[in-house]
Amino acid sequence: MKEHHISVKRTARYFALGDPARAGEVWFACHGYGQLAARFLEKLRVLDDGRRYLVAPEGLSRFYLSESPTERRVGASWMTREDRLAEIEDYVRYLDAVYADVFGSLDRAQLTVHALGFSQGASTVSRWAAMGKAGIDRLTLWGGEFPPDLDLTIDQVARRLRHARLALVYGRSDEFITPKVVSGILDRLRQHGIPYEEIAFDGGHELNEAVLRELANP
Repeated sequence: MKEHHISVKRTARYFALGDPARAGEVWFACHGYGQLAARFLEKLRVLDDGRRYLVAPEGLSRFYLSESPTERRVGASWMTREDRLAEIEDYVRYLDAVYADVFGSLDRAQLTVHALGFSQGASTVSRWAAMGKAGIDRLTLWGGEFPPDLDLTIDQVARRLRHARLALVYGRSDEFITPKVVSGILDRLRQHGIPYEEIAFDGGHELNEAVLRELANP
């Protein structure tokens, strides 16, 4: 048996909130595992004050969250461990395409770009910032890991991440991002000279309105 790969054209979607013509900032927000972009974007509505254009891409793989015949809710995923390298390449290209679509009618030089990833989306935006074509000014990893397999010895990768103002945000009672996980991430960033800001809040694996406001108005 021999495995083959081909490239195909497919339709993907993203959701946006705000008036791009009035915005001084564009935020790209990547949801977590099992979420959908529109629902995730609703959680960021607190940032929609007329100064920001909020863009939420959606993971390319959708699935049913439950097999219950009465409630078949749908979620999306950015990748799984199956054929993971191809899936990573696909979503990096997809996010680059969303970026190009957004800035097709906007002046990039006049805007600040913020990429925020929650849970699984944190690894997604990390790889995008490091491997994609987009210029990211601020990078926020919320309740998710910095990818342990992202090779920081590659100059271009490390340089891109040093350019972005990186913030690591997590709830002190987050069952996934434990103190041990946080310590490992921060040690790795320090080892490679990547500056960061650490923001911890009282809560779990969730977004926090007060911290969102803090990020928006540093």
